Amino acid sequence: MAAYYDDGDLPRFAEMGADAPALWEKFNAWYGAVFQAGALSEREKSLIALAVAHAVQCPYCIDAYTQDCLEKGSNLEQMTEAAHVAAAIKGGAALVHGLQMRKIAAKISM
Repeated sequence: MAAYYDDGDLPRFAEMGADAPALWEKFNAWYGAVFQAGALSEREKSLIALAVAHAVQCPYCIDAYTQDCLEKGSNLEQMTEAAHVAAAIKGGAALVHGLQMRKIAAKISM
């Protein structure tokens, strides 16, 4: 069975604009503006994007932003640290939701 993820799909991303060109154009304009240097450098934004890609588990984004980070001067140590930040945030988010479990368990146990 073929895998769902196909690295050949990433270069085809622009096809998503085929049937909604006005929306695709707006998305690209916004996306491009987001990644321009501002208070954060383009390299910093790429590292953030790489971390978010790991958090949302998007293999296409991981591919794209691994390459982008390298092109913008990041190294493997920085990129790995970004992935660990994403993992820590996801782990913390899962644990903090445990407080909801504890509240419900306390109510039922009363």
